[in-house]
Amino acid sequence: MAAAWVPFVLIAVVVAATVAGLSVRPAEPQRHGDADYVIVAGAAGLRWEDLDPQRTPALWQEATEGSVGWLSVRSAHEVTCPSDGWLTLGAGNYAAWNTRAVPGRCPPAEPRLTRPDGIGANLTDQPNVVRTNQNKLPYGTTPGALAESVRCSVAVGPGAAIAAARPFGRVDRYVPELPEDPAKLLGDCVLNFVDLGTITGEGAEREAAVAAADRTLARVLAARPPRSLMLIAGLADTGTTSRLHVAIAEGPGWEGGWLTSAGTGREGYLQLVDLAPTVLSALGRPAPEKLFAGYAATVLPGRPGDPGEAMQGDRDADRRAIAQRGVAEIFFTVLAIVQLLLFAAVIPVLIRARRHAGPLGPPLPPRRLVVLAELALIAAGLAIPAALLADVVPWWGSEHPAWMFGAATAVLMAGGTLLIRLAPRYERTLWPMAAVATVSVLVVAVDLITGARLQLNGVAGYSALHGIRYAGLGSVGLGVFVAGLLLLAGSLAQWVSRRWRPLVVVTFGGLGVVMVGSPYLGADPVGAIAVTAGVCVAAAISTGGWLTFPRFAWAAMTGVAVTITFAVLDLSRAPLEQGTLGRFLTALGDGTAGPAMQRAAAANGLALLDSPLSLLALLGAAMLVFCQFSPWGGLNRVYGLHPAVRAGVAGTVVATLIAGVLGGTALGAAGAAAAAAVPVAVLTALRVLLHAADRTPPPGETDGPGGPLLRKTDDDSVRVP
Repeated sequence: MAAAWVPFVLIAVVVAATVAGLSVRPAEPQRHGDADYVIVAGAAGLRWEDLDPQRTPALWQEATEGSVGWLSVRSAHEVTCPSDGWLTLGAGNYAAWNTRAVPGRCPPAEPRLTRPDGIGANLTDQPNVVRTNQNKLPYGTTPGALAESVRCSVAVGPGAAIAAARPFGRVDRYVPELPEDPAKLLGDCVLNFVDLGTITGEGAEREAAVAAADRTLARVLAARPPRSLMLIAGLADTGTTSRLHVAIAEGPGWEGGWLTSAGTGREGYLQLVDLAPTVLSALGRPAPEKLFAGYAATVLPGRPGDPGEAMQGDRDADRRAIAQRGVAEIFFTVLAIVQLLLFAAVIPVLIRARRHAGPLGPPLPPRRLVVLAELALIAAGLAIPAALLADVVPWWGSEHPAWMFGAATAVLMAGGTLLIRLAPRYERTLWPMAAVATVSVLVVAVDLITGARLQLNGVAGYSALHGIRYAGLGSVGLGVFVAGLLLLAGSLAQWVSRRWRPLVVVTFGGLGVVMVGSPYLGADPVGAIAVTAGVCVAAAISTGGWLTFPRFAWAAMTGVAVTITFAVLDLSRAPLEQGTLGRFLTALGDGTAGPAMQRAAAANGLALLDSPLSLLALLGAAMLVFCQFSPWGGLNRVYGLHPAVRAGVAGTVVATLIAGVLGGTALGAAGAAAAAAVPVAVLTALRVLLHAADRTPPPGETDGPGGPLLRKTDDDSVRVP
């Protein structure tokens, strides 16, 4: 009787350890009052490739002495044009100058200004801009929130006037260009905005624009007040293609490091909405409540001293992100087409593998055809893990990045398939599934432990250009990791007695929840909640039978308990130390969660319609339905013989669907999970069907088409021995 309680006690221990692992979160470093003045110098379109020690000496000097990073210029507009960038800077939240689509090159920032007193200016379009952001956009943005947080501000140039305008349109101090001696102007107010111009075009035209911006910056540096912080930002795009831009912070306490923030969680990456909180933090001013969407920037050590080595060449994140965007679409489209063709080719093999009772059934498939089908299915299941590993190769620097990446992925797929095929236990029914699942889990887990370097700007990861995730576990990695983890747990659970199977599933699931939700690893609390739900469902049915109401109730109670505990621990932290879940619940409590929910709904719709991963999810679902409900599928037989495998599949479906809905990726995680799990599930079904057709014929007889050999009697009738 005591032994019967051991699995339940151990499950409770695993759950407690899971919650403890999720509750650990590093404290975010905070800066207060480092500067007496802040000067924000913006140049729309400025990228790191524009900087050169000879052509742009002022910019190069600031990059050498200060802290640097790549700036993601996401705004409320699909394309962040200069007006949108300056407005987002001044609002501290995602803003848009208007809602009109950008047909080609962005228009310049040319706001209509009046100067009734010759000191400041009035932005005549500001009332319309405020109404657009308050009534037509889902972010609850207040243009001018940064200017409202200080006593006065200075704007130099038209773009700077957009950032410095208060909500009613007033710019405290305004000049269209720097005066001959700008020292007095820059010392009038604690906050200064300087428009360095817009960097557009290519070749000589672009170099001339960058050189002009550098000359203006040199004059600002020569006249800057003492104890001032310089923020230099390429705060907008100039065309319809998003890029990563320059971010430099130079001043007391900002020497020679990587810029980062709680919003990105990645060294060297900053968001445009992080600049406004950084300004107020440096000045020692509190941020306005419920208005800012970003977090104050901080500095991390470890940056190479030479800006060229740190931000250009092989470390050029902008170049890699641009290559990733094109190659990722090609890869997942090709993967969807290949899996469609593979499933279409495997269906006849499944039909022939099923044992037929009558004399007219088709013959069993040839051994060579079965081997070929199995190898193809294993390779298909390894496609995304191989794509993750392929990012070790610097394919983005090639003249033909798609071909380079494709070749590296194909080699890794072939190598992994060969290793699984040559393993001594290959002939065991569940071995290919367990092996592919192990590879999937190990690839993602090792990547997370080493800082998720393969996922950032990786084909099977996420792009910093999207401005959504910069560190931790992306939706594709989450889908592959969950599928591999639960299928591996299900395969291993088949080796133990029935009552110990839930413990195996919960143990693996607890490790997975910690990997996904830990701020040091996956940094995805929403994904951790989804994985918790999937693990609970898998553990409930791992011993066989159906998901009855008592089982569902216990699974739901466990999942809710873990989620609530984690939420309470997250809410108890300081705002800057909270994770995604804590921030969302805080916003829900103060009534500002509506924009976040609208953004998630919009992201779900966009991801559902505009991603090959949705096609992979639907294709995998259709193949599973065929294998389970058609007379030739064999999946029901797999589930009957191996109920823990069915539990793993069910848990994967639950976890990935919840993660997609809550995380705004729709079928992204489910598509990645289907790409990794469905091929090996089909392979397992094929093996079970072939094993079911095994039989020992009577002496002197052989198997014919559909069953034992038919022989004739003396009266030429046909009978079955």
